[in-house]
Amino acid sequence: MHSFFDSYPYQIVLASGSPRRQQFFKDLGIPFTSRVRSLEEVYPETLKREDIAVYLAKLKASVFTDLSDEELLITSDTVVWCENESLAKAENAAEATQMLQKLSGKTHEVITAVFFKTTRFEKVITDITQVTFKKLSVAEINYYLEMAKPYDKAGAYGIQDWIGLIGVERLEGSFFNVMGLPTHKVYATLMEIKAGKF
Repeated sequence: MHSFFDSYPYQIVLASGSPRRQQFFKDLGIPFTSRVRSLEEVYPETLKREDIAVYLAKLKASVFTDLSDEELLITSDTVVWCENESLAKAENAAEATQMLQKLSGKTHEVITAVFFKTTRFEKVITDITQVTFKKLSVAEINYYLEMAKPYDKAGAYGIQDWIGLIGVERLEGSFFNVMGLPTHKVYATLMEIKAGKF
């Protein structure tokens, strides 16, 4: 069957161990290889909002110094931004509880940066989605943490999980961005790269 990625000019390398991001690429019909390298995700404390996500996405790409001319590296990072604070991944149940209590009854931003890099060019895109939670009860938070153990997720929640089903009252922007990747923008950028716009 014909694919939009037939005869794509680059071999796409996805530098992410996230099962959700890898599944997005499969669902989009994008042929890719997964290559993950570990690094400490630390950013300057002066950075805010999308600047954090962009910095970390570029940092993840910085350890790939051996790209061939035929490869296109894609890295990404998602930040949950609430009341002038970035909520990273929770280390334990106490931290996760604290995060969900902070998100409860408020609107926060989910910001993703995606970085595209070859030996010839670099391109970064960002996407912001506003998510509003209802007031979550202590019982609901405890149940969710016990059931889902969302310690691999920024902000200690997955919108596709039970907590999203019962807790999200309003969403402005891309749903898939909240899951970890603004798929519409990734697709559009890959098509622009195929057309030789960079």
